[in-house]
Amino acid sequence: MIHKLKLTPGVYLVGFMASGKTTIGRKLAYELGWAFADIDEDIEAEEKSTIHQIFEERGEAEFRKIETKAIQKRVKSVRTGRPMVVALGGGSFTQQENYELLENNGVSIWLDVPLAVVRRRLANCEDVRPLARDPERLEHLFFARRASYQRADHRIEVTSDEPDDSVHRILALPIF
Repeated sequence: MIHKLKLTPGVYLVGFMASGKTTIGRKLAYELGWAFADIDEDIEAEEKSTIHQIFEERGEAEFRKIETKAIQKRVKSVRTGRPMVVALGGGSFTQQENYELLENNGVSIWLDVPLAVVRRRLANCEDVRPLARDPERLEHLFFARRASYQRADHRIEVTSDEPDDSVHRILALPIF
């Protein structure tokens, strides 16, 4: 395991919505014997509201503030030496404050999924995500966020809908 991960044992999964961060993250945490956290789930529990409702009622700017606080709380736990895999929201890593915090407190892994796969997965969602309602905006966001995701420590190209494939590819990274 690399020195950085030994000091702050946090693995942060970044990527666009529907890239599989939560599903892959749970399986990865299980394989490592680490705790797992999903920032969106943390937010919903803390706010007693869905992400969709927070966006609708308070706006994206307020959501991003809440999201940053949730990330800070998880990083604080990682800093105490508690190993954790954390699934971030799709826009988390695009916020410079979040990026800097995560960069200094563990290892980030970008789950890179093609836009066509994202669209297919979102089409099967019962609740359309707030930023995915407009197909043109979705495509713009997808390509706009790639530059931020590229700053991650590692990139895993997600080529299969089978999460175990991605987990095995992550475990094969030189960080473990």
